[in-house]
Amino acid sequence: MNPNMIEEAINKVRTGERQAFTTLITAYERQIYTYCKYILRSREEAEDAVQDIFVKVYQELGRYEKRVSFSAWLYRVAYHHCLDQLRRRKRRSRLLSLYKLQLVRDNSEFPDDSPVDKLFGTLSPEERGLLILRVVEQYSFEEIAQITGSSSAALRKKYERLRRKLIQQKAEEGGCARGEVAESN
Repeated sequence: MNPNMIEEAINKVRTGERQAFTTLITAYERQIYTYCKYILRSREEAEDAVQDIFVKVYQELGRYEKRVSFSAWLYRVAYHHCLDQLRRRKRRSRLLSLYKLQLVRDNSEFPDDSPVDKLFGTLSPEERGLLILRVVEQYSFEEIAQITGSSSAALRKKYERLRRKLIQQKAEEGGCARGEVAESN
């Protein structure tokens, strides 16, 4: 969807035309769901998160400033929401017994079938978020810095370390030789 249509829908919502918000949901729902699913590693939590995120966005739309793209602002809301969810999950998991924790891990929703699932299983939530925003969504480091609240220089370093980690991991699995990996952009 073109940015002018997005801005027009935002302006309509701000003037009280609630129905225009469906334009924003339609434009970004799938991307935000995918982002949340890979950060949270759960379909159900991702579905709930998407609903919560769009409610927050609707309530906070007055705070959106056009100096950043709407999608970057939306991903920032999603990023912080997912981090909050992970913190809550971590607190809950401390209360569970080791036996229950093992059952949850054994019955994980994400089977180790696909290479993507294997890859994401070895990464921290922060690394998964950075990888999705940089590689899949193709945001610049400056845009990712706006989303995450980090500096673009720190993100470049983290991305390079992540890249080296993935190359090393692939080499240890007997995947590709060092020279076969494409250079980063």
